[in-house]
Amino acid sequence: MIYLDNAATTLVKPPEVIEAVVTAMKTLGNAGRGVNDASLDAARTIYGTRVKLAEFFHAENPRNVVFTCNSTESLNIAIKGLIDPGDHVISTELEHNSVLRPLYEMQEKGAEVTFVKADRRGCVQYENFEAAVKENTKAIVCTHASNLTGNMLDLKKIGAVAKAHGLLFIVDASQTAGVFPIDVQELGIDVLCFTGHKSMLGPQGTGGMIVRDGLVIRPLKSGGSGVQTYSKTHPKEMPTALEAGTLNGHGIAGLNAAVDYINREGMDNIREREMMLMRRFYEGIKDIPNIHIYGDMEAEARSPIVSINLGEYDSSEVSDELHMSYGISTRSGAHCAPLMHGALGTVSQGAVRFSFSHFNTEEEIDTAIAALRELTDA
Repeated sequence: MIYLDNAATTLVKPPEVIEAVVTAMKTLGNAGRGVNDASLDAARTIYGTRVKLAEFFHAENPRNVVFTCNSTESLNIAIKGLIDPGDHVISTELEHNSVLRPLYEMQEKGAEVTFVKADRRGCVQYENFEAAVKENTKAIVCTHASNLTGNMLDLKKIGAVAKAHGLLFIVDASQTAGVFPIDVQELGIDVLCFTGHKSMLGPQGTGGMIVRDGLVIRPLKSGGSGVQTYSKTHPKEMPTALEAGTLNGHGIAGLNAAVDYINREGMDNIREREMMLMRRFYEGIKDIPNIHIYGDMEAEARSPIVSINLGEYDSSEVSDELHMSYGISTRSGAHCAPLMHGALGTVSQGAVRFSFSHFNTEEEIDTAIAALRELTDA
């Protein structure tokens, strides 16, 4: 199988990530629930991973690192824990449903939302963020990169608008964490939401938030914490304030090893290879008749994604044919990005998304190009 669906989840993980999970499953107990060796080892692994992630994203302190199951949980905690009825939020048409649906829920409770529009290439005009600010605006919530087009937003520009108006800045880094450098302090990000199973190269069921020091977020969950057992309320100290129940220690051990791998291989090296493979693919298909390519492919900064359609064929038909006849795995359909498809004009057709990992080979890319050439000739 040629796996080109890495924007959904990276299939090939570094061997040390797999080994770390297996070892953790054999040795780790429940962190904070005892003083036996298994429990203490779990606590050390989890805290050590907080330290590495704090350094990775330039957080002020390891206590600002909160573990979740994925970006969706992180975004739900951030949006539902910071937005109140009567508040106004600015977001964009590039967003995934992990941002959109929590925002729609808050709308039903009395919040207002303005979506900065995207053009037919999936690009936004940054002056529209400034123009959308109202007296009751509380936050800007946006993705770092579209999971459909690969178009990236300039977080420095958007963060400057947030800072100028005293707004909270919440960022969905699902498609960029691990492959693009993110300095939460430099960019003025109040809450960075990330997942472990994509470019972070960790296991599924891992993710987290980097929360600005001093920012208080209403917890989404409450329950067991291993501390303050006799209190009727959940602990308010970070990071426990936003974590309830047993953490995914086995997965976090894998994420720990994944951060080590990225640091050792070099994020820039990983990104450069992925971009090279993406450019190779794009250059190989851009002149094929009846291939429609979406997004701003000329942008200097973009994530390694190419989404296409073949003539008027439904995207699922093309993706199925690539899988059955050529052994190429892609993602078709709406990609949980309804507003982006609306902007691109692809609501009824969907799109076929190719997304790349540094573990892919040039030969795999050339096979995918040849397959599309054959399909257009058929």
